[in-house]
Amino acid sequence: MNTEHLVKMANQIGSFFSTMPDRDQAIADLATHLKRFWEPRMRKAFLEHIEKTQGAGVDAIVLEAVNRHLQQLAV
Repeated sequence: MNTEHLVKMANQIGSFFSTMPDRDQAIADLATHLKRFWEPRMRKAFLEHIEKTQGAGVDAIVLEAVNRHLQQLAV
């Protein structure tokens, strides 16, 4: 799985949700989006990338969503 592509996609999704006025809701919705629309292999590869690189290249809102909703995304 190309992690650079996953990071790019996650950042694009994060950019969309960052425009929402309620940041907490944006973070929850971002995590829900990743859970619903990314297959488990994609989420696993993305979470492994974050763990190995301390989130290198991943936007702050995406990292916050992952950190707050890690259990939901890891399933």
